[in-house]
Amino acid sequence: MKEEQLHNENDTFLAQWLAGDLSDDQLKNMISESDFKAFLKIRKGIETYEVLEGDGSASFSQIQDKISLKKSKVKSLNNRSWWIGVAASIVLLFGLFLIRSDQDVKIATNYGEQKTIELLDGSQVVLNSKSTLVYNANEWQNNRTLMLKGEAYFKVKKGSTFTVTTENGNVSVLGTQFNVNSVSDLFEVACFEGKVSVQTQKEDYILTPSNAVRRINGYAVETWKTTLDSPSWIDGESSFTSVPLSYVISALESQYNIKIDSKNIDQTLVYTGSFTHKDLDIALQTVFKSLEIRYIEKEKGNIYLSTK
Repeated sequence: MKEEQLHNENDTFLAQWLAGDLSDDQLKNMISESDFKAFLKIRKGIETYEVLEGDGSASFSQIQDKISLKKSKVKSLNNRSWWIGVAASIVLLFGLFLIRSDQDVKIATNYGEQKTIELLDGSQVVLNSKSTLVYNANEWQNNRTLMLKGEAYFKVKKGSTFTVTTENGNVSVLGTQFNVNSVSDLFEVACFEGKVSVQTQKEDYILTPSNAVRRINGYAVETWKTTLDSPSWIDGESSFTSVPLSYVISALESQYNIKIDSKNIDQTLVYTGSFTHKDLDIALQTVFKSLEIRYIEKEKGNIYLSTK
């Protein structure tokens, strides 16, 4: 009876604490140290989920109801059974995971998909298709580092700073807007607002608005100016300036979930232009007809290229 009463009291304290009716210090005086650490994990999981998913619809009463419902279905295994019920309820409520101190947050996009993520400091990231972003939410306050594979547009909250790491180089920022594209041996960074520090394997650059740098296949870094206010892919169109055709082909494959057989053409041809994300046939015509390259779809999703 006493054990059950203790379990109920702990659940009540958890509910009051999550609602803000109890402070951290007050809670510490009411429960054991191990219980307090467990409560901190629950709160961290809730806060992280709400930031990542942007869904604040789960009210405090709903959380408490879920805890009570799930707890009633869990058999008493030992004097920690109340924690099993609480932990299970959090998994049920969020349908995701219970945050661990060593667990990274990973966001990925599929073919032709864009995804907008709000980071823990209020900054936003828009991921282009077939891209991956990874960071550790629990270390965010002391180590604001994000690992990017693919392409992303960053809108950094004023006063916030963090570093984007890629296989081809790193980008450090402070309250700015910029685009990073790191695919295979292509590394491209464009600054649209504020200031961006770019570190490649050999050189360092400071970019101001309208300035961009690029390294392709290990060759010397190129610099140029952009007239855009944001990357064109945000609005459904991929644009290229003097890049080898092989990179354009990869971008087409990522947007449309297709395979392009290009072994019979010269993939080093330089391409300047764009293609739409809304119509595959128009996109293929735009890219390949301008280069006098013939394309044919022999099987669904498999495009074969040849010279005319």
